[in-house]
This record gives sequence, C-alpha cells and structure tokens, in this order.
Amino acid sequence: MRVLNIPVPDELQALWRGWLAPPRLLFFLTGEEATEFDLPTVSRKAVGLTPEERDTNAVWGIAAGADRVAWLELAEWQGLGPRRQRELLSVQVRHKRGNIPRRRDFADLLPGLPQARFLWTPELLTDAVLERVVGAGDPPCQKPQVPEGVWEAASARLPRVRELAATFASHSGANCFGAVMGAAGMAGAENEWMQREPFEAFLEERTRPGGNDDQPGTVLLWCSADGLAQHAAVTLGEGWAVQKASQVWTSPRVVLAADDLKRAARQWGNRLSRRRLR
Repeated sequence: MRVLNIPVPDELQALWRGWLAPPRLLFFLTGEEATEFDLPTVSRKAVGLTPEERDTNAVWGIAAGADRVAWLELAEWQGLGPRRQRELLSVQVRHKRGNIPRRRDFADLLPGLPQARFLWTPELLTDAVLERVVGAGDPPCQKPQVPEGVWEAASARLPRVRELAATFASHSGANCFGAVMGAAGMAGAENEWMQREPFEAFLEERTRPGGNDDQPGTVLLWCSADGLAQHAAVTLGEGWAVQKASQVWTSPRVVLAADDLKRAARQWGNRLSRRRLR
C-alpha cells in the first residue's frame, strides 16, 4: 500500500486499523447527556488516553463541557441499536470528537452504509479506505521528483534526510522539530515529541541566522508573536524542502516544493525566519 505516495509496511497498516477501529470505544458527554443515555461514565480528567487515542479522536478540540467519558466495548455499541447509535454519534459530532466519518465521503468505496455518520469497524477499513482516511487533505510526497544531485548535495548538512523523507512514524508524538533534528543527523530525534527547549538548544548549537531556500540545510522556522517556535522544516536545495506537519500519526515526513510547503505551513500570527545549518 502507498499513502500520499509513501510506501506503508503491513505492520504499520495493522497499527492504523487498530487505532481507527479499536475494540473499546470512547464517547464524550456532559453529565446531563450521560444520564439521558443511561451510560456509566468517568470523569474526563481521570481518563488516561494514549497519544494515538488522543490524536485519532482529536481530543484537543472537544468542548470543555463534555467532561464525562463513556467506554463501550464493540458488542455494547452494537447492542444500542441504530437509533441510539445515531443519537450518540450526533452528540459526538456536536462536541467535535474526531474519527466519526461521513457516509458521503466513502460512498463510492463502501456502498450501502446505513447511516450518515458511523464508526469504523475492521472489515470496513479496506486498503482503499485506509489510504483515503490517512491521506485526506494532504499533498502527496514528491520524493521521487527530487534529482539525485540534490540528495547528494544535501547529505553534507542533512546526513539522514533521505532516509527519513517519505516515511510515517510508528506512533503519535513525533513532530516537526524532531524531524529537522533527525534529518540533520541526530539519531532518534525524529521519533520523539521534541519540545521547544531542546530544539532551540539545537538551533543555537548547530545553526546561524540566515539561509537561502535554494540551498540545502536552511531551517525554515515559524514563530509566534511572542518569539516561540511553532513549526519548522528544512530545505534540500534547488526548490525542495522536507517537513512533518504535526505530531499526529497520520502526518508523514514529506518532500514538497519549498514554495508549496511554505504556503501549507502559513498560519495567521506566525512569522517565518531562516537559520542556516553549520
């Protein structure tokens, strides 16, 4: 299987299917809704989610008032019946929980889905469906279009960039800062949820202000108005660059045209600066 023009090994596909269609399902409810649905719940503050559960369900966007969590085994969910399922999914959409697909987005691949909103089950996640779910909305990786000479020239400052380009992390948390550090030769950095402090220490030690987007090893750095680093990418040279857009497991390390990457990374309030790898 290839997703966003990136090969995905079988073991990673299996992880993706398990995160999208877990055996235990979580639902976010207000106290009143928990009573209405007659579901046992626990306090949201007491729930320890894995990074993959957090990102798959977009927990960061869920309404603050939905402070109760119900866990349902798959058999319990199926036992609710279509009407109650529909009502509970409507509540989840209102609370902005993620991973609640729409029938219209998959009707060509999964004809006959009974409800406008549904939850994934393993048998629904065919290769074609999985490719669409993970690749939705993101530009395909352009690694094959990069000339050999560009990779060779980049290797002096970015000894691991070719190895990391066009790969998915095997978990949530791996982020843009770690991807830049890993490309620059720091083994293992690409797999960490790299915080600002070690990343800024890396910038201080390994870079200097300035840089040219057409040259390899220019760190593209987006900072908020308070000067805090918010996102980073690095150039390969000759108009190419590499980034990991976020810490979410669906976000790969992609090669894009530098101008396209900069447009995609632009966010209101963030300012782009450049630092040159030594």
